[in-house]
Amino acid sequence: MMNYCFGIDIGGTTVKIGLISADGEIITRWEIPTRKGSDPAGLLQDVKNALETCMAEKQIMREDILGIGMTAPGPVTADGVLQNAVNIGWGAVKLAEEAERILGISPVSIGNDARVAALGEAAFGAGKGANSMLMVTLGTGVGGGVVLNGKILMGESGVAGEIGHMTIDPYETETCGCGKKGCLEQYASATGMVRAAERFLQEKDTESVLRNLKQVTAKDLWDTAKAGDRLANEITDFVCDRLGSAIANAIYLVDTEMIVIGGGVSGAGQFLLDKIKKAYQGKVFAHSRNKKFALAELGNDAGIMGAAVLVLSKVE
Repeated sequence: MMNYCFGIDIGGTTVKIGLISADGEIITRWEIPTRKGSDPAGLLQDVKNALETCMAEKQIMREDILGIGMTAPGPVTADGVLQNAVNIGWGAVKLAEEAERILGISPVSIGNDARVAALGEAAFGAGKGANSMLMVTLGTGVGGGVVLNGKILMGESGVAGEIGHMTIDPYETETCGCGKKGCLEQYASATGMVRAAERFLQEKDTESVLRNLKQVTAKDLWDTAKAGDRLANEITDFVCDRLGSAIANAIYLVDTEMIVIGGGVSGAGQFLLDKIKKAYQGKVFAHSRNKKFALAELGNDAGIMGAAVLVLSKVE
């Protein structure tokens, strides 16, 4: 008899689901729309329907399922309590308990989406074989996670690794989505990079291909910088200086073996990685400068794979 688990990655637009074998192989993966509301009951019912359909198609019995791992887009405590999930309208909820009740499968293990993605990369991706890893995800927001000896560092209230909301500029006048000012996310997320580009274009008269674009995107910014555009390189240097500062500050606290960069913006590849590493190296002690930097490898599967690890690590 083969054993399986489900990895469930809850996002603001879709819920990614994977049926994963006990040895970490993805048997099948699919997505369903994220149902938003004031509580998770509706979304969990949608997930239940999806899991039951999958089990029927694959002729898998309930006793073959070792458990469910699940990510949530907000701080999660060690006992499975989601503090809030602003993007999908949830407040504080005992998500693990509620999921076990509605899905009818236990155990259900819950973790923050960025932290769980880091766990996936540590177990099956760029961090495989490392004892410790800091992951930074650059997308619509900036997420982070620390993995130490195969386990997520969660913290007492579930915010350990929340590098995107590290205060990087105490003099910032605009407000972050979290309500603070000067968060890393305001500069290093895809939207933050566009905001930085708009500021530079307004404040400088340097010629740039960016001025010919109707609407600059983060991809435009990095593609233009790679092509040698002077202003685009100034902007990306500014962004990476702030990223380098945040990573250096994090390393002074957790001193991980390596740093992994993921998220949609990581599509800029080695060019992005080199800039971040250079900025980081200028902000740490000499003996900490040679940390390994790597690009994430699992892409959209990082969340479901990390969620599977939450289950499989308990079984082991």
